[in-house]
Amino acid sequence: MRYTSPSTPDQFAPRFSQIATFMRVPVAETIADADIGLFGVPWDGALTNRPGTRHGPREVRNQSTLMRAINHATRINPFELARIRDMGDVPFTRMFEVEASHDEIEAFAAMLVAENVLPLAIGGDHSVTLPLLRAIAKEPVALIHIDAHADTTDSFQGSKFNHGAPFRRATEEGLIDPAKTIQIGIRGTQNTSDGWDFSANAGMRVVFCEEFHDRGPQAIADEARALVGDTPVYLTYDIDSLDPVYAPGTGTPEIGGMTTHQAQVLLRGLRHLNYVGADMVEVSPPFDTGGVTSLAGAALAYEILCLLAEVRAGRAVGKEG
Repeated sequence: MRYTSPSTPDQFAPRFSQIATFMRVPVAETIADADIGLFGVPWDGALTNRPGTRHGPREVRNQSTLMRAINHATRINPFELARIRDMGDVPFTRMFEVEASHDEIEAFAAMLVAENVLPLAIGGDHSVTLPLLRAIAKEPVALIHIDAHADTTDSFQGSKFNHGAPFRRATEEGLIDPAKTIQIGIRGTQNTSDGWDFSANAGMRVVFCEEFHDRGPQAIADEARALVGDTPVYLTYDIDSLDPVYAPGTGTPEIGGMTTHQAQVLLRGLRHLNYVGADMVEVSPPFDTGGVTSLAGAALAYEILCLLAEVRAGRAVGKEG
Protein backbone atom coordinates (compact mmCIF):
# COMPACT_ATOMS: atom_id res chain seq x y z
CA MET A 1 0.00 0.00 0.00
CA ARG A 2 1.25 3.50 -0.89
CA TYR A 3 0.29 6.60 1.04
CA THR A 4 -2.09 8.95 -0.78
CA SER A 5 -2.50 12.51 0.42
CA PRO A 6 -6.05 13.15 1.72
CA SER A 7 -5.94 16.53 -0.01
CA THR A 8 -6.92 14.73 -3.22
CA PRO A 9 -10.06 12.66 -2.50
CA ASP A 10 -10.80 9.61 -4.60
CA GLN A 11 -14.20 10.15 -6.25
CA PHE A 12 -14.53 6.40 -6.82
CA ALA A 13 -14.01 5.49 -3.16
CA PRO A 14 -17.09 4.65 -1.05
CA ARG A 15 -18.98 7.89 -0.57
CA PHE A 16 -18.92 7.63 3.23
CA SER A 17 -15.11 7.64 3.24
CA GLN A 18 -12.39 10.21 2.58
CA ILE A 19 -12.11 13.76 3.90
CA ALA A 20 -15.20 15.77 2.94
CA THR A 21 -14.46 18.47 0.39
CA PHE A 22 -17.08 20.16 -1.75
CA MET A 23 -18.11 17.58 -4.38
CA ARG A 24 -15.05 15.48 -3.40
CA VAL A 25 -12.76 17.73 -5.43
CA PRO A 26 -9.10 18.29 -4.53
CA VAL A 27 -8.14 20.98 -2.07
CA ALA A 28 -6.42 23.79 -3.96
CA GLU A 29 -2.69 24.03 -3.29
CA THR A 30 -2.58 27.45 -4.94
CA ILE A 31 -5.22 29.74 -6.45
CA ALA A 32 -3.70 29.08 -9.86
CA ASP A 33 -4.70 25.40 -9.54
CA ALA A 34 -8.36 26.20 -10.19
CA ASP A 35 -10.69 27.25 -12.98
CA ILE A 36 -13.64 27.17 -10.60
CA GLY A 37 -13.19 27.71 -6.88
CA LEU A 38 -15.72 26.30 -4.43
CA PHE A 39 -15.44 27.91 -1.01
CA GLY A 40 -17.37 28.20 2.22
CA VAL A 41 -18.63 31.38 3.86
CA PRO A 42 -19.38 30.17 7.42
CA TRP A 43 -20.91 33.38 8.72
CA ASP A 44 -24.42 34.41 9.83
CA GLY A 45 -23.90 37.70 11.60
CA ALA A 46 -26.60 39.52 9.62
CA LEU A 47 -29.58 37.24 10.23
CA THR A 48 -32.97 38.64 11.21
CA ASN A 49 -34.53 35.37 12.36
CA ARG A 50 -33.28 31.86 13.12
CA PRO A 51 -29.48 31.51 13.42
CA GLY A 52 -27.26 28.64 12.30
CA THR A 53 -26.28 29.24 8.68
CA ARG A 54 -22.66 29.62 9.80
CA HIS A 55 -22.75 25.81 9.99
CA GLY A 56 -24.07 25.48 6.42
CA PRO A 57 -20.80 25.11 4.51
CA ARG A 58 -19.56 22.21 6.64
CA GLU A 59 -22.79 20.23 6.34
CA VAL A 60 -23.12 20.95 2.62
CA ARG A 61 -19.58 19.63 2.24
CA ASN A 62 -20.61 16.46 4.08
CA GLN A 63 -23.70 15.92 1.95
CA SER A 64 -21.90 16.83 -1.26
CA THR A 65 -19.84 13.66 -0.93
CA LEU A 66 -23.01 11.93 -2.15
CA MET A 67 -22.74 13.70 -5.51
CA ARG A 68 -21.19 11.72 -8.32
CA ALA A 69 -19.73 12.99 -11.57
CA ILE A 70 -22.28 12.92 -14.40
CA ASN A 71 -25.55 14.85 -14.44
CA HIS A 72 -28.20 12.37 -15.59
CA ALA A 73 -30.39 15.04 -17.23
CA THR A 74 -27.79 17.11 -19.09
CA ARG A 75 -24.97 14.52 -19.22
CA ILE A 76 -22.58 17.25 -18.10
CA ASN A 77 -19.54 16.04 -16.17
CA PRO A 78 -18.24 19.28 -14.64
CA PHE A 79 -15.06 17.62 -13.41
CA GLU A 80 -14.02 16.85 -16.98
CA LEU A 81 -14.77 20.38 -18.18
CA ALA A 82 -12.81 22.44 -15.67
CA ARG A 83 -10.27 22.26 -12.88
CA ILE A 84 -12.54 22.47 -9.84
CA ARG A 85 -11.00 22.93 -6.42
CA ASP A 86 -12.11 23.39 -2.83
CA MET A 87 -10.55 26.69 -1.79
CA GLY A 88 -11.40 26.24 1.90
CA ASP A 89 -13.40 28.79 3.88
CA VAL A 90 -13.23 32.55 4.13
CA PRO A 91 -11.12 33.21 7.25
CA PHE A 92 -12.81 35.60 9.66
CA THR A 93 -10.98 37.70 12.23
CA ARG A 94 -13.76 40.16 13.17
CA MET A 95 -16.87 38.01 12.90
CA PHE A 96 -18.89 40.11 15.36
CA GLU A 97 -18.68 43.14 13.08
CA VAL A 98 -20.97 42.95 10.05
CA GLU A 99 -19.19 45.39 7.75
CA ALA A 100 -15.72 44.13 8.70
CA SER A 101 -16.81 40.55 7.99
CA HIS A 102 -18.20 41.63 4.63
CA ASP A 103 -14.83 43.21 3.86
CA GLU A 104 -13.12 39.89 4.57
CA ILE A 105 -15.55 38.02 2.30
CA GLU A 106 -14.93 40.55 -0.47
CA ALA A 107 -11.16 40.29 -0.09
CA PHE A 108 -11.23 36.47 -0.30
CA ALA A 109 -13.40 36.45 -3.42
CA ALA A 110 -11.32 39.21 -4.99
CA MET A 111 -8.20 37.02 -4.70
CA LEU A 112 -9.92 34.36 -6.80
CA VAL A 113 -11.28 36.80 -9.35
CA ALA A 114 -7.83 38.36 -9.78
CA GLU A 115 -6.52 34.93 -10.79
CA ASN A 116 -9.40 34.32 -13.22
CA VAL A 117 -10.98 31.72 -10.93
CA LEU A 118 -14.77 31.54 -11.25
CA PRO A 119 -16.17 31.65 -7.70
CA LEU A 120 -18.95 29.44 -6.32
CA ALA A 121 -19.60 30.32 -2.68
CA ILE A 122 -21.53 28.26 -0.15
CA GLY A 123 -22.93 30.32 2.74
CA GLY A 124 -23.79 31.54 5.21
CA ASP A 125 -26.62 34.05 5.32
CA HIS A 126 -27.74 35.93 2.23
CA SER A 127 -26.00 39.15 3.19
CA VAL A 128 -22.77 37.53 1.97
CA THR A 129 -23.84 38.01 -1.64
CA LEU A 130 -23.27 41.76 -1.34
CA PRO A 131 -19.49 41.53 -0.70
CA LEU A 132 -19.23 38.77 -3.30
CA LEU A 133 -20.78 41.11 -5.86
CA ARG A 134 -18.40 43.87 -4.77
CA ALA A 135 -15.49 41.57 -5.58
CA ILE A 136 -16.89 40.40 -8.90
CA ALA A 137 -18.87 43.26 -10.48
CA LYS A 138 -16.47 45.64 -12.20
CA GLU A 139 -19.57 47.10 -13.87
CA PRO A 140 -23.26 46.40 -13.20
CA VAL A 141 -24.01 42.71 -13.79
CA ALA A 142 -27.26 40.91 -14.47
CA LEU A 143 -28.69 38.98 -11.55
CA ILE A 144 -30.69 35.77 -11.36
CA HIS A 145 -31.98 35.62 -7.81
CA ILE A 146 -33.88 32.50 -6.67
CA ASP A 147 -35.42 32.99 -3.24
CA ALA A 148 -38.56 33.22 -1.14
CA HIS A 149 -37.74 36.85 -0.34
CA ALA A 150 -36.84 39.83 -2.49
CA ASP A 151 -34.09 40.89 -0.04
CA THR A 152 -34.57 44.52 -1.05
CA THR A 153 -35.79 45.83 2.29
CA ASP A 154 -33.84 48.54 4.08
CA SER A 155 -32.27 48.66 7.53
CA PHE A 156 -33.27 46.26 10.32
CA GLN A 157 -32.45 46.96 13.95
CA GLY A 158 -30.06 49.67 12.81
CA SER A 159 -28.16 47.62 10.22
CA LYS A 160 -28.29 48.41 6.50
CA PHE A 161 -26.40 45.21 5.75
CA ASN A 162 -28.76 42.54 7.12
CA HIS A 163 -29.63 39.47 5.07
CA GLY A 164 -32.90 41.03 3.92
CA ALA A 165 -31.18 43.97 2.21
CA PRO A 166 -28.29 42.82 -0.06
CA PHE A 167 -29.97 43.58 -3.38
CA ARG A 168 -31.16 47.00 -2.29
CA ARG A 169 -27.58 47.83 -1.35
CA ALA A 170 -26.25 46.22 -4.55
CA THR A 171 -28.60 48.40 -6.60
CA GLU A 172 -27.55 51.54 -4.73
CA GLU A 173 -23.86 50.68 -5.19
CA GLY A 174 -24.26 50.05 -8.92
CA LEU A 175 -23.25 46.40 -8.66
CA ILE A 176 -26.31 44.99 -10.43
CA ASP A 177 -28.46 46.19 -13.31
CA PRO A 178 -32.06 46.18 -12.04
CA ALA A 179 -33.38 46.04 -15.61
CA LYS A 180 -31.51 42.73 -16.03
CA THR A 181 -32.45 41.33 -12.63
CA ILE A 182 -35.04 38.61 -12.14
CA GLN A 183 -36.20 37.43 -8.70
CA ILE A 184 -37.87 34.01 -8.77
CA GLY A 185 -40.08 32.29 -6.21
CA ILE A 186 -40.95 35.30 -4.04
CA ARG A 187 -43.62 34.70 -1.42
CA GLY A 188 -44.52 34.96 2.26
CA THR A 189 -46.05 37.60 4.47
CA GLN A 190 -44.35 40.90 5.25
CA ASN A 191 -45.11 43.69 7.69
CA THR A 192 -44.67 46.27 4.92
CA SER A 193 -44.47 46.08 1.13
CA ASP A 194 -41.22 48.08 1.12
CA GLY A 195 -39.04 45.35 -0.38
CA TRP A 196 -41.50 44.33 -3.07
CA ASP A 197 -42.07 48.00 -3.93
CA PHE A 198 -38.35 48.71 -4.16
CA SER A 199 -37.83 45.79 -6.55
CA ALA A 200 -40.73 46.86 -8.77
CA ASN A 201 -39.81 50.55 -8.77
CA ALA A 202 -36.17 49.77 -9.56
CA GLY A 203 -37.25 47.80 -12.63
CA MET A 204 -36.56 44.27 -11.42
CA ARG A 205 -38.65 41.40 -12.79
CA VAL A 206 -40.30 39.78 -9.77
CA VAL A 207 -41.79 36.30 -10.23
CA PHE A 208 -44.01 35.51 -7.26
CA CYS A 209 -44.52 31.86 -6.41
CA GLU A 210 -48.07 31.78 -7.80
CA GLU A 211 -46.83 32.75 -11.25
CA PHE A 212 -43.93 30.31 -10.94
CA HIS A 213 -46.30 27.43 -10.22
CA ASP A 214 -48.79 28.49 -12.90
CA ARG A 215 -46.23 28.82 -15.69
CA GLY A 216 -43.69 26.22 -14.58
CA PRO A 217 -39.93 26.33 -14.09
CA GLN A 218 -38.94 25.90 -17.75
CA ALA A 219 -40.99 28.91 -18.86
CA ILE A 220 -39.48 31.04 -16.11
CA ALA A 221 -35.98 29.86 -17.03
CA ASP A 222 -36.64 30.80 -20.66
CA GLU A 223 -37.74 34.26 -19.58
CA ALA A 224 -34.65 34.67 -17.40
CA ARG A 225 -32.38 33.70 -20.27
CA ALA A 226 -34.05 36.21 -22.58
CA LEU A 227 -33.85 38.96 -19.95
CA VAL A 228 -30.16 38.39 -19.22
CA GLY A 229 -28.97 37.76 -22.77
CA ASP A 230 -25.19 37.77 -23.01
CA THR A 231 -24.68 40.24 -20.15
CA PRO A 232 -22.30 39.03 -17.44
CA VAL A 233 -24.59 37.44 -14.84
CA TYR A 234 -24.37 36.40 -11.21
CA LEU A 235 -26.58 33.57 -9.92
CA THR A 236 -27.63 33.54 -6.27
CA TYR A 237 -29.66 30.67 -4.84
CA ASP A 238 -31.33 30.86 -1.42
CA ILE A 239 -32.33 27.42 -0.16
CA ASP A 240 -35.57 28.88 1.26
CA SER A 241 -36.83 29.09 -2.31
CA LEU A 242 -37.70 25.45 -1.66
CA ASP A 243 -40.85 24.65 0.27
CA PRO A 244 -40.09 23.82 3.93
CA VAL A 245 -41.06 20.20 3.35
CA TYR A 246 -37.90 19.98 1.23
CA ALA A 247 -35.78 22.46 3.20
CA PRO A 248 -36.83 22.87 6.84
CA GLY A 249 -33.30 23.85 7.85
CA THR A 250 -33.28 27.50 6.96
CA GLY A 251 -33.66 30.79 8.77
CA THR A 252 -36.91 32.12 7.31
CA PRO A 253 -39.00 29.27 5.88
CA GLU A 254 -42.09 30.08 3.81
CA ILE A 255 -44.71 27.57 2.69
CA GLY A 256 -45.81 27.37 -0.94
CA GLY A 257 -42.33 27.10 -2.40
CA MET A 258 -40.63 25.05 -5.08
CA THR A 259 -40.13 21.34 -5.06
CA THR A 260 -36.59 20.08 -5.42
CA HIS A 261 -37.44 18.83 -8.93
CA GLN A 262 -38.77 22.24 -9.97
CA ALA A 263 -35.53 23.79 -8.72
CA GLN A 264 -33.50 21.33 -10.79
CA VAL A 265 -35.54 22.03 -13.92
CA LEU A 266 -35.19 25.77 -13.35
CA LEU A 267 -31.41 25.61 -12.95
CA ARG A 268 -30.96 23.24 -15.89
CA GLY A 269 -32.87 25.75 -17.99
CA LEU A 270 -30.24 28.41 -17.28
CA ARG A 271 -27.41 26.94 -19.35
CA HIS A 272 -24.98 28.85 -21.58
CA LEU A 273 -25.25 32.23 -19.87
CA ASN A 274 -22.25 34.46 -19.26
CA TYR A 275 -21.72 33.56 -15.59
CA VAL A 276 -19.22 35.55 -13.54
CA GLY A 277 -19.98 33.83 -10.22
CA ALA A 278 -22.62 32.19 -8.08
CA ASP A 279 -23.58 31.26 -4.55
CA MET A 280 -25.90 28.97 -2.62
CA VAL A 281 -26.89 30.27 0.81
CA GLU A 282 -29.06 30.00 3.92
CA VAL A 283 -28.71 26.30 4.80
CA SER A 284 -29.11 26.16 8.61
CA PRO A 285 -28.20 22.68 9.89
CA PRO A 286 -29.42 23.26 13.49
CA PHE A 287 -32.98 23.50 12.14
CA ASP A 288 -32.59 20.65 9.64
CA THR A 289 -34.24 17.23 9.78
CA GLY A 290 -32.18 14.23 8.79
CA GLY A 291 -29.84 16.36 6.69
CA VAL A 292 -32.44 16.90 3.96
CA THR A 293 -31.78 20.63 3.61
CA SER A 294 -28.02 20.18 3.44
CA LEU A 295 -28.53 17.42 0.86
CA ALA A 296 -30.75 19.69 -1.22
CA GLY A 297 -28.19 22.46 -0.91
CA ALA A 298 -25.41 20.17 -2.07
CA ALA A 299 -27.41 18.78 -4.99
CA LEU A 300 -28.43 22.24 -6.18
CA ALA A 301 -24.88 23.53 -5.75
CA TYR A 302 -23.86 20.65 -8.03
CA GLU A 303 -26.39 21.83 -10.63
CA ILE A 304 -24.92 25.33 -10.41
CA LEU A 305 -21.42 23.87 -10.72
CA CYS A 306 -22.49 22.18 -13.96
CA LEU A 307 -23.63 25.56 -15.33
CA LEU A 308 -20.34 27.23 -14.42
CA ALA A 309 -18.16 24.39 -15.70
CA GLU A 310 -19.90 24.29 -19.06
CA VAL A 311 -19.49 28.03 -19.49
CA ARG A 312 -15.88 27.99 -18.30
CA ALA A 313 -15.04 25.20 -20.76
CA GLY A 314 -16.70 27.14 -23.56
CA ARG A 315 -14.61 30.22 -22.78
CA ALA A 316 -11.43 28.13 -22.83
CA VAL A 317 -12.34 26.69 -26.23
CA GLY A 318 -13.09 30.18 -27.48
CA LYS A 319 -9.69 31.44 -26.32
CA GLU A 320 -7.92 28.54 -28.03
CA GLY A 321 -9.87 29.16 -31.23
